[in-house]
Amino acid sequence: MPGQGNGAVAPGAKSPLSDPVAEARRLVGAATELGLTVRVLGGVAVCLQSPSAGPLLPRKCGDIDLATRRDGRQGTASLLKSAGYAEDEMFNALHGSRRLLFYDEVNERKLDVFVGQFSMCHEIPITDRLDRDALTLPLAELLLTKLQVVELTERDQRDIYNLTFHHEVTKAGGSGIEADFVAGLCAKDWGLWRTSKATIERCQANLAGYALETAATELIAERLRNLWRQIDDAPKTTRWRLRSRVGERVRWYEEPEEEAAGE
Repeated sequence: MPGQGNGAVAPGAKSPLSDPVAEARRLVGAATELGLTVRVLGGVAVCLQSPSAGPLLPRKCGDIDLATRRDGRQGTASLLKSAGYAEDEMFNALHGSRRLLFYDEVNERKLDVFVGQFSMCHEIPITDRLDRDALTLPLAELLLTKLQVVELTERDQRDIYNLTFHHEVTKAGGSGIEADFVAGLCAKDWGLWRTSKATIERCQANLAGYALETAATELIAERLRNLWRQIDDAPKTTRWRLRSRVGERVRWYEEPEEEAAGE
């Protein structure tokens, strides 16, 4: 199985591990034992979906981001408290139907749980296929959580490069990034399409600045072109066409409550 943090993790550990990748493995394993479906997203998930030697463009992983279905909300909250996390009671009382916030006080780290869906600049249905991978969101949904970022950060850009370097752009049912799944969501939502377009264009323009080997640069560039071609060619819905007439005269994205989420 791909990923870092392959060292043994004590199943009976009572407090969070210092390595966020190993800690994410511990939490998913503990959830699975309890019959809960919990998966990782964010930068830690990108590491888990990279070869054992690590991603092409490493970056520091700080906070941990998890996702669960709506019916797993209470069980996941109980699991995290028993695993050594402190609950942000005020935040969870206000936003707990769609997002939970916990703190690892030992390692000074934040942990987000997205409940039912991922909602930042755009809404991404990340829990419909939550059990397709043993540890993380499926690659298509994982990439979409990065493509939907309006104010793209350097770490988000690295994550996009890492995902497209280490994984093929495939069709539905393939083992890579299912471009038709990404395209299908963008075909229903002009705003998501517009932001994804800008993100891909920015990644294409900035790729040369990383001084990668020529073969790596060409592979990423080709996969980004392939991905965008499939997004752009997908037949658009009536809703998409109606919204496209308004264009950028009306803001097409939401401003996230917290920029660090989904890191």
